[in-house]
Amino acid sequence: MELRHLRYFVAVAETGSLTVAAERRLHTSQPSLSRQIRDLEDEVGAELFNRSARGVELTPAGKAFLDHARLALSQVDAAIEAARRASQPTKQVFALGFLTGQEMTWLPRAMQVLRDELPNIDVTVSSHYSPDLADALARGKLDLAFLRAEPGFDLDYRVVSGEKLVVLMPSDHPLTERATIRPEDLVGQPFIMASNKARVLHDVIERYLQQSGIDITPEHGVDNLAMAMSLVASTRGLALMPEYAENLLPWSVVSRPLEGDAPTIDLVIGYSRSNTSSVLKMFLSRADELTMHAPT
Repeated sequence: MELRHLRYFVAVAETGSLTVAAERRLHTSQPSLSRQIRDLEDEVGAELFNRSARGVELTPAGKAFLDHARLALSQVDAAIEAARRASQPTKQVFALGFLTGQEMTWLPRAMQVLRDELPNIDVTVSSHYSPDLADALARGKLDLAFLRAEPGFDLDYRVVSGEKLVVLMPSDHPLTERATIRPEDLVGQPFIMASNKARVLHDVIERYLQQSGIDITPEHGVDNLAMAMSLVASTRGLALMPEYAENLLPWSVVSRPLEGDAPTIDLVIGYSRSNTSSVLKMFLSRADELTMHAPT
């Protein structure tokens, strides 16, 4: 008995017709299929089908045989799949992280750098706040992340872009009439400040206000861009945020550039120097490709 006999038998049983099974399932001739079924019945020692002008029906012996035939075929298919998996080395996983919102720009660039490795690796992608990304890198949960250069972590950073800060405001705010916003325009307005959790951004903003001679007491502190946009819309306050925010603004919030030399904040790729991933090593060797057409 050969596997083809079992496959032919199951096909005939499921279609109820030698002709249909031959033409649509097995792509063979009906006389040849009939001979194969006869050979199987001879080997089993019992008739498996009752034949009539209306087609074929399973005999009691055929019904008993069908479940076992299906099981045998499924086990063979499982064995083939297991052998195929065993013959191929397990794919390496390369875990990428992005500061929420930055994946819109930088994921396609990262995948372009990885293009030659993609057949051999599985890439996972996640987005989080910058400190959480740094923590995941330090713990080995991520291989590489696009984030801020967070202090206090044993990580290496490479700058890929410098973003100007812009002013976020309600879409119907009087300051929307201005083409640019002066530092003194922020005085007397409800101000939404990056919190200590967003330490890198907080320090850039604080330094800009000090250098501009502006003394502002923030009314709210925010950990992330989504929270900032929500508070701008709901409290009619102003916030200084990186210009990538302009890709994510709801209708109720608009942005305006700062007048003069606006402060900038770096976006970096971060990684742990203890990570021995060969894919990471390759990525870093080609990291310059990320900035060949970087947004300005």
